Amino acid sequence: MLDNLKQLNELRKLRSQALKMQRELAQEEVELEEGGIRVVASGDQKIRLVEIDGESQERLVRVLNKALEKAQRQAALKMAQSGGGLMGLLGK
Repeated sequence: MLDNLKQLNELRKLRSQALKMQRELAQEEVELEEGGIRVVASGDQKIRLVEIDGESQERLVRVLNKALEKAQRQAALKMAQSGGGLMGLLGK
């Protein structure tokens, strides 16, 4: 029982650290400009801006973010199916 409480406490601690890191990454930005195309992405892998020849491409930003979210969901599902993730680290 005490071992289970330790594992639960450790899981809460890891989750708290992960959430803090997510918030910090969301504040960071990476910018790339090449051939008249400018892209700004956040550290949490979200596209914030796409400009082509100085013109904002908001529809493209929405579609790119939807595609990234879908890819992240698929990756999470594969990890869960293979026993990965935090529960795998804790031996559950």
